[in-house]
Amino acid sequence: MDEKKKTILVADDDPDMIFLMKHHLVSWGYEVVAVDSREEAERYLKSGCPDLAILDLMMEEEDSGFILSYRIKKCRPEVPVIISTAVAAERGISFDINSPGSQSWIKADHYLEKGFQMEQLKLLIKKYLD
Repeated sequence: MDEKKKTILVADDDPDMIFLMKHHLVSWGYEVVAVDSREEAERYLKSGCPDLAILDLMMEEEDSGFILSYRIKKCRPEVPVIISTAVAAERGISFDINSPGSQSWIKADHYLEKGFQMEQLKLLIKKYLD
């Protein structure tokens, strides 16, 4: 009997990043729902729910990833959310999602600075889904 593949939502406005992540995630055995905007992700979330979400922080707005993360956690708090961003490199802003102040408003489980290694992402996903 086949075990159902886990579904990962990837929301990123960078087509190269979507292509790269989708390629790796599929090769690792996951189903992938890839969208390029917060709006598209919200449409998907109305009818489906991923087992894990990888969200770009800055899409239509500078906080699109935070908004999506909040909405996912509000209806399905058990779904792990990884925020992926280049905001530190682009804007000089960094976040510590583990600080008590940040945890009150950042509803993500993990934060990855873009430029991360795919092997690092693979280990993170296994940690949350296995």
